[in-house]
Amino acid sequence: MPFGGVTASTIDDTDLMRAHAYALLARTLARPPSELLLTTLGGLEGDGTPLGEAFSALAAAARATDEAAAGAEYHALFIGVVQGELVPYASYYRTGLLHDRPLAELRADLEALGIERAPDVAEPEDHIAALCETMAALADGTLGPPDLRLQHILFRRHLAPWAGRFFADLETARSASLYRPVGTIGRLFLSIETDCFAMLEDSGS
Repeated sequence: MPFGGVTASTIDDTDLMRAHAYALLARTLARPPSELLLTTLGGLEGDGTPLGEAFSALAAAARATDEAAAGAEYHALFIGVVQGELVPYASYYRTGLLHDRPLAELRADLEALGIERAPDVAEPEDHIAALCETMAALADGTLGPPDLRLQHILFRRHLAPWAGRFFADLETARSASLYRPVGTIGRLFLSIETDCFAMLEDSGS
């Protein structure tokens, strides 16, 4: 939805591409994939770059699975009987504990932006999908005209310290098949974001 008169046509193409990448990560990591999402992923096309090849690999993996198998994989990776193979929360990756200091710091930053967790959402805000969704909304104009400085602050504070490790772990997780290229996409994309934000810092913007 437009916010403050901001529409897709007024957003820079680079911001839109970044927003789409964050949104794709958010959708695949938020919940078990639906048949519709698998169909969407199966239609992705990548170029010859490492990131493009990862998108092509994800498309092939999506076409080779179905909703039941993808759901079972998601459960094994992120839910499990007691705990999934991976725990996709900033607090856990950074301190070894859930609901710890990184979550409190994130909530303070989100409150300053006027962002609240929806009443029907049980997951803490430091879930990797929620963070990617927030970054997508900041980049695509949903939360106002894109502000790279603000995006850099949130990225540096809440994604850079741990998300690269999470995506690298996802790439090599025993239970991962469909999600292995998701890990590759996340790792490569965050590396690109890190480099771009570093250039922004160097330029003094």
